[in-house]
Amino acid sequence: MSSDLIQPKYRQIYDLLRDAIESGRYLPGSRLPSEADLANQHETSRITVARAFQELHMKGYVERRVGDGTYVRSAEAQQELSFGLLIPDLGRTEIFEPICSGMAQTQRASRHFSLVWGGSLGPHSASEIQAENLCQRFLELGVSGVFFAPFEITKARNEVNQRIVEAFDKAGIPVVLLDRDLEAYPRRSRYDLVGIDNRRAGYMLTQHLLEQGCTRIFFLARPGSASTVDARIMGYRDALFQYGLQCSVDDVKSMDPGDKEAIATIMRHEKPQAIICANDVTAMRLMQSLAANAYTVPDDLLVASFDDVKHAELLVVPLTTIHQPCMEIGAEAIAAMLERVARPELPARDILLDFSLVSRMSTARTNASSSRKKISR
Repeated sequence: MSSDLIQPKYRQIYDLLRDAIESGRYLPGSRLPSEADLANQHETSRITVARAFQELHMKGYVERRVGDGTYVRSAEAQQELSFGLLIPDLGRTEIFEPICSGMAQTQRASRHFSLVWGGSLGPHSASEIQAENLCQRFLELGVSGVFFAPFEITKARNEVNQRIVEAFDKAGIPVVLLDRDLEAYPRRSRYDLVGIDNRRAGYMLTQHLLEQGCTRIFFLARPGSASTVDARIMGYRDALFQYGLQCSVDDVKSMDPGDKEAIATIMRHEKPQAIICANDVTAMRLMQSLAANAYTVPDDLLVASFDDVKHAELLVVPLTTIHQPCMEIGAEAIAAMLERVARPELPARDILLDFSLVSRMSTARTNASSSRKKISR
């Protein structure tokens, strides 16, 4: 039986293109056929061809230019810096797509480095194994640095996160963290981190609700959330303390926002006036649970959150949220990595960009809520 019969289709296409590049059929700088053309030629799907292209990219044969196609890398480009992207939540947490776009724009403007895309890692159940496999591939490629967004929510997140960064440490490959730290707030790891000041963001969002007249405000997050959520909770507590209000441990809810019965129990027995959610996805699921129990936002409850994902303003009740400057975070992450490569002796840094509070209908004072007494500091 020939090797062609036992090889996956994407690998057959990869071998054909690699041989064509190495033999000079495709010269440095030349554009490869499109995914659609190759899919028709080999009677397969574009997904299969895309996987072959990704393999060629990972091995350094080609560069993929957004909106322009796939090109054979020049000999000079082989000597440039290459940075791996290890982002388990890419495709699941919307802030990472614009962060990566900010990186890609910086790459196109610079041309002094390349990005090695790891892509989405699939379902949570398998993503930890896939991430460690991708870590190994980056080590084999000898990338110049890695951008890493540590795992959250998953059961073995702490152990997996540590194994990944320790592997890069051992190889002398610098790591820049995106959005979140490995350590629970307020502890800090020894890696550069690029994001926003989450504690201040938590304070500002809580202050916004206090100024709407709310005095009973809860915070809701899923179990196992990232260290950014811990910082937001601290900011929430800071604001309540500053306004002379008590903050009970029970006011911070660690639970599934899609648990309709639990949400109904909280509304019926604890009677919150507002709930701050750890992120927009949590807020959207909370709003679904509220609607299933015949509670309306903002008449029965004000809801606010963080991230300002693209759907936040398109909801039936548009969501008040903290807007993260994701494109700028991506650009600053590149700058941090370039400086880290040039000056490895620098101490670890928190590079925190400014954010903005976007007030929408989910925290608007309606006739039902206008009787709330506005408190003063």
